[in-house]
Amino acid sequence: MLDFPCPMTQECNISYFDPLETVTQSASAFPDEPEPMTAKPKTILVADDEEDVLKLVGTNLKNAGFRVVDAKDGATALEKARSESPALVVLDLMLPGMPGSEVCKALRSDSVTARIPIIMLTAKAEESDRIVGLELGADDYITKPFSPRELVLRVKSVIRRSSGEPEVINPLQVEEIVVDPSRHQVMAKGKVVELTATEFKLLVILMERRGRVQNRERLLNDVWGYKTAIDTRTVDTHVRRLREKLGRAADCIETVRGFGYRIEENSGQARRPAPAGRR
Repeated sequence: MLDFPCPMTQECNISYFDPLETVTQSASAFPDEPEPMTAKPKTILVADDEEDVLKLVGTNLKNAGFRVVDAKDGATALEKARSESPALVVLDLMLPGMPGSEVCKALRSDSVTARIPIIMLTAKAEESDRIVGLELGADDYITKPFSPRELVLRVKSVIRRSSGEPEVINPLQVEEIVVDPSRHQVMAKGKVVELTATEFKLLVILMERRGRVQNRERLLNDVWGYKTAIDTRTVDTHVRRLREKLGRAADCIETVRGFGYRIEENSGQARRPAPAGRR
């Protein structure tokens, strides 16, 4: 039985995709929950220059309850991301005119679109390509051929973690890093640092669990919502990006070789900032 409802038999059978590939392990990493009923469906922007890809991805996302807009080139993708304010962008790297990598950079550098989650969907399957994609600011990376069902599950997972409220309510401080979850703001050495939703959640978890080593598999589960270790390099890449954005303030994030990461308990005496007037 097919993993997805697909009335377009011809498109589903094109050699570009393998919808019957074994997805039991990868799909099991995502909670397969129905999208909650809302008055207004979330919008997904799908940017790809191949009509078959747009139809297949669009049909499956619509069947999952999303509103879908598409773009066939990089410039159009950037324009629609700004005008449509999508809940997520599915982005091909090899777009005509303006490649997906440049679109990703532009989205991340614009305050209006900086926090829109991005899933890269591309035929570039080398590990180096995956790392570059994540370093550019992508929240997830899927290679072609792909399972449409897994793509939908990943879209739901990324949206869920990007829109979820952090567990911590009060501001949290470690050395020169101050996080205010209620305002979704991070300050490092007195300057505001723009983080993606995934980077923000990763930082909050490390700060909340200071003194305790967080292995990569647990971070994949707690930050990304993946119940099995799909690709632990995803964690390494996001920690690297987080350190780059925090600059020297990130020295408190320690790598525990062969295991994971932690913020040491005595890093500048990790603390919550004192209320105004008591400092």
